[in-house]
Amino acid sequence: KATPLENSQGKKSQHAEEANFYMDCRAAYLAVLKSSLENIRSREQLSLVLQQAGRNPSQKTINKYWTSQTTTLNFDDFCAILRKEKPATKTELLEAFGKIDTEKTGYILHDELYKILTTRGDKMTVDEVNTITEQADFNCSGKLDYNKFCALYLSTREQSCSTARARLQGDSRLRQQHFGNQAESPSEGITPPRISRKTEPKLPKGESRAPSSPSSAPGGRGAICATLRVGASSNRSTRLMEPDTVKEWQCAQSKGCFYLEEDGEIISHKYRLQLPQRSSVCVTIRPFNVPQAEGRSCCLAVDTALFILKESESQENLQLMGFTELQSKEMCGWKGELGPGVYWLLPFTTGCRLKKGKPPTPGEAKLLCRDEDGELALTKDFQAALLDVFETIDLDGNGLLSLEEYNFFELRTSGEECDEEAWAVCKENFEMRRNELTRQGFLDLTLLEATEHDGDPGDLWVTLLALGYNKALQMTQACPFVIAVHAERCKPRLRAVCLETGGSQLSRALCSSVLSRGEATGLGGSDSILLHTYKSSSRITSVIENKSENKVIIHVNNEQSKNCLNNRGLTVFAVEVAPKSMMVCQHVVPLNEQEEWIYNCVHSLV
Repeated sequence: KATPLENSQGKKSQHAEEANFYMDCRAAYLAVLKSSLENIRSREQLSLVLQQAGRNPSQKTINKYWTSQTTTLNFDDFCAILRKEKPATKTELLEAFGKIDTEKTGYILHDELYKILTTRGDKMTVDEVNTITEQADFNCSGKLDYNKFCALYLSTREQSCSTARARLQGDSRLRQQHFGNQAESPSEGITPPRISRKTEPKLPKGESRAPSSPSSAPGGRGAICATLRVGASSNRSTRLMEPDTVKEWQCAQSKGCFYLEEDGEIISHKYRLQLPQRSSVCVTIRPFNVPQAEGRSCCLAVDTALFILKESESQENLQLMGFTELQSKEMCGWKGELGPGVYWLLPFTTGCRLKKGKPPTPGEAKLLCRDEDGELALTKDFQAALLDVFETIDLDGNGLLSLEEYNFFELRTSGEECDEEAWAVCKENFEMRRNELTRQGFLDLTLLEATEHDGDPGDLWVTLLALGYNKALQMTQACPFVIAVHAERCKPRLRAVCLETGGSQLSRALCSSVLSRGEATGLGGSDSILLHTYKSSSRITSVIENKSENKVIIHVNNEQSKNCLNNRGLTVFAVEVAPKSMMVCQHVVPLNEQEEWIYNCVHSLV
């Protein structure tokens, strides 16, 4: 008899297999069609999507699913077909050839192959058989080596599936537009904070909520409409304690930065906080305005938040202690009591403004010039941009770059670290203080790089683009920020430990925070599919929780929203939620913070 643990592990394995199956289905479908909501409209399309899924459908198979009455097949139909049409295994293929090769030689004569394939079953043409027999990889002396043929056939099939999956994973817009990308299992990972659910939250003055009610969304069943009216930011009351109230507390702070990747992912620094004893704590995060950038509109201010997770023996099971909800202008904060131990601070931005779109570049800035002596030099604009970069990567704000800080810069721009030996060479050739690089040393190091490339600015542009700059030296795809931790009874220690995507830990923390603070509404009159909506003064986040044993597809329509911007960049899209999981549906922020914004979203089961 299976133990409860074995039953639990079996269910997890089953859900993992189910998730992988739907990933393959999505990848194959979107390799041929533009959207999961688009239908298959011909036999040829059906054959193509089946081939992308690693099947090799015969005409008989196509006829079975595309009859004279068939006009279209949707994504669910396609998934059902794949469940029935299992790909042939190596054993099955070899057994089929073995029935022909009665003497077990491992070969089949071409003449015999022609006779069988052109006269039996789903008959092939002579040209189609020639395509097989002309392949040198598994043919020689008028016979086919069917062991080699099977190996090549299986590897080609796997390559086709892998290519489709890679295309889906590599195109974040495609992935998010149709299915979302943050599915998480509620039974694993982060433990949510102990916060009672608010069923009837009181809204600040100037904000109102319309009750959720069924909507007539096209093609939907059990649709619900959520409407939130949020006042302009200038009218919001300040709820975060002012810095003066904690000025006597001990403080640790660090800078960091959000960077937008080419595939739409956002990476940022992650932090390790250590508290030697229990203390009241105030944690804040705010966008950082680089001093040299003032007056040049260089930096892009985005919404920010911070999630506080308690480290445990298992790195896979961090406890969510809280997240920054209180707000004063651009600063977000959290106040509470934390015990002694190690905590992880995960910065977060919705990405709505980072993904808003790249503005047209007025022209390419000049990075290098020649001085009066004909020597290579940095232009004034490039020097100013480099000083902005220095301020951003100087995480502790002491005006110097340590090896650790410089390596964050190197990993971001080149993917490689500078070791102690190379740092010692820098110390011999560039200005340093206390074994840390000065601003002038950083400028001189950049000039040396340009000189070594004979004045070619190519590598310099690679560096700038990786740091979020455009060709006009404007920071449009990145946003620096500052994290501060004030503790009343002890000295907090804060350190940036890595620069990477938020990953599953941040995704689970987001879902847990919304489930603990947001309102829950059943979709389709069911308690097994829940829409959780969380609202703060700066953003709205919705999470879909699927407690059922089946995957669900939710159609999302934001067309009636006013002055809103979401992280998907689309007003209408669909998301798929795997069985027994939850995922972030969307984040929404005001397009213009100085004006009222209305979130009016219809969610319906497809």
